[in-house]
Amino acid sequence: MMLKNWMVLGLAFCLSAGAHAEIWTPEKTSEQLHMGRRLEVYTNGVKEAWGYAAPQKDAFLVLHPKQARRHAPLYVVLHSAGHDVYSCLKCTLTPGNHDIYHAPADFFALYLDCRGNKGDWWWGIQSYKGPDVSPTERRVIDTVKWVIEAYAIDPHRVYLCGNSMGGSGTLGIGMRHGDVFAAIKANVPARVEHVSSRMGFPPYAALPAGMRLADPPVCIDYSAPNDSWSTNHEAFVNVMNARKYPLYFYWGPFGHANNDEKILAVNDLVHSFDWLGVRKNELYAVFTDASTNDPLPWPERLDDKRPGQVNAFFRWKPLADRRRQAAVSLFLLTPQMIKTAFALPEEATATVTLRRLQRFSVNPGEEVRWSFGARSGTIHADAEGLVTIPGLTITGEPQALRVSKPGWRFW
Repeated sequence: MMLKNWMVLGLAFCLSAGAHAEIWTPEKTSEQLHMGRRLEVYTNGVKEAWGYAAPQKDAFLVLHPKQARRHAPLYVVLHSAGHDVYSCLKCTLTPGNHDIYHAPADFFALYLDCRGNKGDWWWGIQSYKGPDVSPTERRVIDTVKWVIEAYAIDPHRVYLCGNSMGGSGTLGIGMRHGDVFAAIKANVPARVEHVSSRMGFPPYAALPAGMRLADPPVCIDYSAPNDSWSTNHEAFVNVMNARKYPLYFYWGPFGHANNDEKILAVNDLVHSFDWLGVRKNELYAVFTDASTNDPLPWPERLDDKRPGQVNAFFRWKPLADRRRQAAVSLFLLTPQMIKTAFALPEEATATVTLRRLQRFSVNPGEEVRWSFGARSGTIHADAEGLVTIPGLTITGEPQALRVSKPGWRFW
């Protein structure tokens, strides 16, 4: 009798606690094979908290790895304006058709849909400015989190990508959610207004005072100056540099292309960075003011036929991340690592900032010791608590950048 009473009380408590919780359960409507991989189709309604003006139905697709594996990474795809979620997946039947939609065989893939929001462009162009979060962004993030939990995804290896309109959504949604995405990749994003608005980049209003964002995902962007959708990229690249955000940027006269063969014929470095190897639970190095960056063709030399890059030659490897010390190996691409039409530099200078530190943390203004090869010194963390070392000379030979709290010897 006592056990029964406790069960009743427990059930009453659960019902009371959940009375105000909004239940959102996507419905699996079908299951099939897609190129030898298990494919599940889901539909879902909306959460009231998302803020949609009226009820709507959306769909998303979950594509399994070819071979079942535990804690697989997740490849998230945002489609272009010319597609919906179903035609987006159909593109993957043909090599060269929107290559960025093609998920690696050993990943789960999540294909999201934006067709239920006519004119939305993954963010609500007219209705949601600056810090205002659109219903679509809330839906995207909640769906990603639901898939991570439902399929036991490795939460440190979640990646976002998209083409054209989906590239714009990738930048705008992805940069605000470094707590969700390890890295993001945008193929010819259709304008940079979305990310500029969401991140408080000029000419948009700054983010509210005191708002702290997670360190952003490593960002890869490849665009073309002869693509009218690429306007204002000079402002985007410059503010990413000024704010010490991680950017690998590639360009060339390949227009609004989605075909890798066409793009790589113009700039063969576009896919040289292993963005799917970035982990959300590891520190990364941000390279800014690099001596090897090519002059941007925006806004005045849009007919320039030369390919170019920003930060394309730099690489890092985490070495240590402890409470009082951290270290990262810095190096350049070498001819032994890659074949390219670009002239690979033997050395380059850059300012290096450490982000996504897991254990090593400093307060704004706190003194930090550093060493890099024969050079060493002390710096003070900036107002955000970032550790930045200017003017490092980096070569193809890996060299450890070490930072520590005062009083601790380098190891």
